[in-house]
Order: sequence, then C-alpha cells, then structure tokens
Amino acid sequence: MRPRTPAVAYDTDTGVLLLDTPHTSYSAYVGREDHIPIHTYWGPPITAEDATYLATATSEHLASEWPCFRSASNGHEEYPLDGGLQFGRSALTMEFPGAIRSVEWRLSRHEITAGLHHRDLALWFEVRHHDLTVTMHYRVYDDSDVIDRWVVVRNGSATDAVDVHRLDSAAWVTPEQERHRMSHLTGRWAAETQLRQIDLTDSHLVLESRRGITSHHANPWFAMDDGTATEEFGRVFSATLHWSGSWRMLAQREMDEPAQVLFGWGHEGFGPLRLEPGEMLKTPVSSGLFTTDGFGGTSHTWHEYALRHVLPGAEEIRPVLFNSWEATGFDVDEASQRALARQAADLGCELFVLDDGWFGRRTGDRVGLGDWWVNSDRFPDGLQPLIADVHALGMGFGLWIEPEMVNPDSDLYRAHPEWTYHFAGREPNLMRHQLVLNLARPDVVDWVFGELDALLSANDIQFVKWDMNRPFTDTGWPEQPDRQGRLWFDHVTGVYAVIDALRRKHPGVAFEACSGGGGRVDFGMMARSDQFWVSDNTDAVDRRHIQHGFGQLYPARTMSCWVTDVPTFINRRRVPLTYRFHVAMAGVLGIGGDLTSWADEETELARRLIGQYKEIRHIVQHGRLHRLGAPSRSASAVQYVTADRRESVVLAYQEAQQYDNQPRPIRLRGLDPDGTYRMDGDPTLSGAALMGHGITPRLTGDYASTLIHLELVP
Repeated sequence: MRPRTPAVAYDTDTGVLLLDTPHTSYSAYVGREDHIPIHTYWGPPITAEDATYLATATSEHLASEWPCFRSASNGHEEYPLDGGLQFGRSALTMEFPGAIRSVEWRLSRHEITAGLHHRDLALWFEVRHHDLTVTMHYRVYDDSDVIDRWVVVRNGSATDAVDVHRLDSAAWVTPEQERHRMSHLTGRWAAETQLRQIDLTDSHLVLESRRGITSHHANPWFAMDDGTATEEFGRVFSATLHWSGSWRMLAQREMDEPAQVLFGWGHEGFGPLRLEPGEMLKTPVSSGLFTTDGFGGTSHTWHEYALRHVLPGAEEIRPVLFNSWEATGFDVDEASQRALARQAADLGCELFVLDDGWFGRRTGDRVGLGDWWVNSDRFPDGLQPLIADVHALGMGFGLWIEPEMVNPDSDLYRAHPEWTYHFAGREPNLMRHQLVLNLARPDVVDWVFGELDALLSANDIQFVKWDMNRPFTDTGWPEQPDRQGRLWFDHVTGVYAVIDALRRKHPGVAFEACSGGGGRVDFGMMARSDQFWVSDNTDAVDRRHIQHGFGQLYPARTMSCWVTDVPTFINRRRVPLTYRFHVAMAGVLGIGGDLTSWADEETELARRLIGQYKEIRHIVQHGRLHRLGAPSRSASAVQYVTADRRESVVLAYQEAQQYDNQPRPIRLRGLDPDGTYRMDGDPTLSGAALMGHGITPRLTGDYASTLIHLELVP
C-alpha cells in the first residue's frame, strides 16, 4: 500500500471528522441533537464520502435500537460522558456546585492547525449550565500511523470550583467482531513486562496503577485483535498512555457491541481533583494505531513513532556503561571507584556510573537520602578528582540519584518533615526506610531542581540515573486539604518540570529512568529520558522474557541491559558469560559485575564481546526488530535490520537442549529478497532463501547462544 499524505478534516454540515494517516483512516461524527461524538471507523484508508456514509448508517442503526435499559450509543461513544443515558463507565466525570454530576455539552467550534510534521484537529465543547469548556484534540503525523489524542478542560467561572472525578485522555473503540483478544503487559518487581493475552467478555476489565508510578505490575499499553493475528499478519488495534504516575485502562463491552477502551491518568478512587476558578487541566496524551501487519507490524510502528516523535536524541548511539553498584554496594570510596574505572576502561566501557553511597551520610539504606552533598569522608576533595580520572581513561561520568525520596534519618527530613506525604496526627508508613517527598508542592520542586542543578553545575557529569524506589502511601498534604486530590497528578508534572529544566540547562547530560527497575517505563518518561533501566533482575534467562514484553512497545534503543555476576541475587542461577552478553546485547549494553573478581579468561572474553557489540550496535539500537519466536526452552531469536536492509543482526538463544535434538531452521525477516547476504564471512545466501528457508543456528547444550551478522554483498 502506497502511503498517503496525512490529513485531518471536519465537516460542519454533517459533523463528520476524518483523520488520515499514511496507511489508515479514523472517523467519527458529532450527533446533531445530543452533540455526543460517535465513533464509526478505524482501519485501512477510506474516503470522505465513505466516512459520511458510515456516519449516516451508524446514526440510523443507533436510532433503531430498542431503548429499554440501555442507551443505543453506549460503547460507540468517542468520549463517553457521565450522565444522561450513559450507563457504562465514563471518560469524563465532574461534580458541579449543588452535587450535580451529569455532564451535558454542545459543540461550539472546531479548529484545524498544522505543525512542521503533523496536523491537528480540536473540537471545543461548552458544558451546559456552567462556564466550562472541554476540548478534544487529535494529531496525525506525516510519517506515522499513530494518532495522538488528549483533552483540555478549562474552568471559566470566576467563583465556582469543579471537582474532576475522572478525566481520561481518550476512549478507543474497536469494531464489532466475533472475538476481542487483548494483549497486555503485567508483572511485578523483578518480573516486569510479562506479555499476556485475555479474551474480553461481556463486562469490563481494569488494568491500573495505584502506586503513584507507572508500576512494575502493569504497563499502560494494549493490543486488540480478533484472535487470529500472528507476529506477521492480522488486524491489530493498539494504544498507550504518555504518563508516569497512576493510571487506569478500562476495557468494556456489551453483547454484540464494539469494545471500548478508556485510557487516562488516575486510578479508581484516587479522590476528586479540584479545578479552581480560572484553572485549566490538560490530560496526558494517549496514542493509538491500527495495522494489518500483525503484532510485529504493531511494534514496528510504535518503535518508529517513539524514535521520531518521543525520545530525545534518538539518533545518538548509546555508550557501553559500567555501573559500580554490584561491585561495591554502599562501600564506596574514591580509591575503589578509581580501580573499577581502570578495569572498566580496559574492557572497552565508555561510561562509568557511580551508584548509591556517594552523598550525605549514606552508609546504608536507612540514612542520608535527601542530602545531596558529597560525602567528604569518602571523597575528600569532592567528586571532581574521580571524574577527571574517569575522563582521562576516555569514559564519560555518570551518577545515581533518588531525588523524590528522603530517609527520616537525614538532614533534609529533620529540617522539613512537612515536605513528605503524610496525614496530620498519624505516623507515615515507611517502605525501604524512606518516605516520598511531596513534589506537588512548588517549594519542593524548586528545592529538588536547585540541588540537582548545583550538583551538575559543580561537576562535569554526562549521565544521571534517576531512581524512585517506593510507591506512594499516606498521600496527604495537611496544609492544603483542598489540593489533596491533585497530588497524584501534580507530583508527576513536578517531576517532569525538574527533568525538563535540567535538560534545558545541562543539554550534555543524558538521563536514565529507573524505579526499582521497570516501575516507571512509559512514553511520558521516555520523552525526557535517554534510556530505561528495565528491571533489577539481570538473570539472563528471566531477562529474555522481560525484554520480549518490553519490545512490544518500546524500542531497543531505550532498553538498558547489564551483564552481571553469577549466581544472580534473584534466583541463584548460573549462566555462561557469553549467554549473558548475548542477552544484554539485544539492547543498550552495560556491565554491572564486580570486575575485581573476574578471571583473566572472563575479562578477555568480555573485552572481545564488547568490541563485537560496538561493531553491530548501530543495527540493534536503530534497526527494525523482528521477534523470531517467543522465549522458551527451545531455540528462538531476535533479529534487527537496518532501514536500507544492508545489514542485519540475529541473536539466537537456546535455554535447554533435549536429547540430541538440534534447533530447527529460523526464518529471517525484513531482508532484501533479491539481495545476497554474507553471514560472518561464511558462504553467501539470498535474502529469499534466508527468509523462505531460514538459518539453523549452531546451538549445543543448555544456555547456548550465538550472534550472526549479515551484510548485503555489493
């Protein structure tokens, strides 16, 4: 299918909106009497005449529905409102003076605008009986089939506040079909992004985070198909949310109706957000896409969208890093870090990251969080002498921080106990011996920025690992009880504001997002970070499953992967060093082991594999990912192909060998069928043969792996 020029259109006579992306169309119409937007189409390209016909046909169909006990429009709404004849869960619920919770609106105007690489449509609705407007926004891109949606609410009243109980970014409607199979990501700490599939029944399914962060336990993404889609073929609808705090995804359907998925910030029962007179509230963006190219095509579209429109500095090649945590823990001093830096540089590492233990009186996890001054006992002359040594070795320097947390045993907490989330008259609950700072407070936001700005200004730092190691509890602000419902929202925007300001002032500093591993992985944080710490679990076997789920939505360029020592602290498993490297080479390679304990042969092997990674990382970090089988005990692989199809990398794994069985051929994808490829200098094969028959990787025994580099012969 030849790509089309993206466009947005709204017909004031028919109320029909039509969004065109390069390969898809999306349509809805606004009801002439009730002004309720009704979804009509999302799929392969259609014409404006098609969209008008579908609006008329849908309107007539809904008008003919038997009206008893339900509204005919339920499940078809482009953005369901609370009140009227809406009986499903709503995307917008507000409480007005007089305890009125029914929302009625009228479309007042629309606006179409164009940016450098995108086109926008905005629909303004005036809420009846109140001086309040709700604006639905749509955006399409010149180079992507992803559609962005968000909502803005403005309280124009000079006297009356409004309580917002629910304000979703979008409702995504997938068409009536025999089966609605939903793919989603679930998990927990050390087992993040586990891919699951479930059939939607005639009810509703809720996935959410109630923890104040994106969470390890669910990720804001889904893919919907009719049960027949494969990795390469089939119709798939998918959506995500650009948000790094609590969120809710609610899928609902009634018998013989479409599936409707509501997506937005805030969890069930978080409490109303008070919108004061004159205030405006903008939701996070929710993005959706449709493809006929199966789950693989869905991932390709997400990855390309992320690299083109979300990730800062996406064109950069991320360096191989060494992190000191597993080598030293809290036992940090200048001499030990210098020794590790020399060993890391000898291996070929390009970035040295000093982890926890460098600040305040931080001798363990019970003390020092919040005191972001350099420990003079451990670094008598500050960090700059160590930084200078690291730079002299040819590496950049990075630092671990956890600026949203505080230990009760810290100078910060003794000075400002009111800066933490707490309820008046109650002792706050500790987790990991720490409390959460209230970044909904502007003074706390200013303080955090000031501390980190001073740290980056005083030291030549190239990398920051921003950690966040516990969920929200005791979410009170006794001095501002009317603002309590805003905490869940304002904390996240406060974090965004700090990172955004730091990136503007210190453009040479890269950021890694971490939250006890993968607890804050989402497009909202990706927009202000350079990579994610995907999981604290670095066991290579477990990581294959975690990385398989991560790659459904997020590109390899953002996936930080470490090689660490064995046995791992998670499960005490021992896996060969080559296997550990090959798993970590599927993303942004890092080293996290105690190099002082590595044998000479391990050091030499690591040096060789790091050199090999540097030769192929441009393919991994910027190539198109193809999943060649899901991780299992038998052989499977991941493949990366450059945009021009001139190079490809295959990483093949075998967890266990049974009997004397050898791996079956693995069919490659994405190559030039008319081209000829050389595999690591071996005899050449055509792209057609490599994709039609495949390659048989040389894998023998348990925890076997191999890397194959293919190059197109000129």
